[in-house]
Amino acid sequence: MIKDEDKQTAVANKSVLDQINSLKREDERLYNILAIDVWALAKTMDEYQPGFWAAFMKNREKALKRFLAEMMKNKAADSKRPPFLR
Repeated sequence: MIKDEDKQTAVANKSVLDQINSLKREDERLYNILAIDVWALAKTMDEYQPGFWAAFMKNREKALKRFLAEMMKNKAADSKRPPFLR
């Protein structure tokens, strides 16, 4: 009886792990598709409006810096963590 339960648990665990791996692959695939779409859009816009890509990357850098600053400002100080992990 215990062996049957262990087998059922093992099968269920394997099924869950397979589903997780499938979701990870799908997530990576969608991320890659999105990256290609953004690149294609920016490349096309750069052909119609020269300098678009450079302006896009500057705006992206500014947005990233703003996002990181906002995250650091809103992050609660945890005195138990070392300074480089805060």
